Amino acid sequence: MKQVKKRSPVPVYITSVIWLLYCIFFPLYKPSHYIFLVIIGLISYILLSKLFPGKIITVEVPEEPITTGDAKIDVLYNEGQLAISEMKRLRSTISDIEIQEKIDKLIDVTGRIFDDLHEDPSDYSKIKRFAGYFLPATLKLLNAYDRMSAQGIEGENISGTLRRIEEILDTTIAAYEKQLDALFANQALDIETDIDVLEAMLKREGLSGKDF
Repeated sequence: MKQVKKRSPVPVYITSVIWLLYCIFFPLYKPSHYIFLVIIGLISYILLSKLFPGKIITVEVPEEPITTGDAKIDVLYNEGQLAISEMKRLRSTISDIEIQEKIDKLIDVTGRIFDDLHEDPSDYSKIKRFAGYFLPATLKLLNAYDRMSAQGIEGENISGTLRRIEEILDTTIAAYEKQLDALFANQALDIETDIDVLEAMLKREGLSGKDF
């Protein structure tokens, strides 16, 4: 995120009107007439720019795509970052605090799922399935919630649908967390193997349990 100054269009509009009025009421057949017109325009624009300085706005700076040297890993990872950016956008437009908190959880778990892609590329197929089904379905529901909640009415169809989306988000968060846990199955197995080897070595050297 960064702050940028957005210029006001008012000085341009008023200066254009001044030029138009000048062209209607004053002659324009000598070079000096045109020079005078330009001078009037510049002075008007400078003065009006001070009266209407514009405003400072905050914009999101897109992240540079991350590359690992493996094209398919990079494509999938950046696909995940785009989904996270869309979640953040929807979070900023949805006013319900509880939904915002649920989206925050989804953003956090999704980010960790795709971070695992760099740490353990062997999880590619699992994360690819996750990105191909869970993410699009989740984004579709969040977009629907955003559109319906913006209507400002509590009709039976809208209220019922919003309630159902709110309920399914809890289930979705739990599913995302299970997906993240499943990605560590290989690492957990490797650690268990290392523990068994270490225990055997300690026992052989008489450095474990009662022997120690």
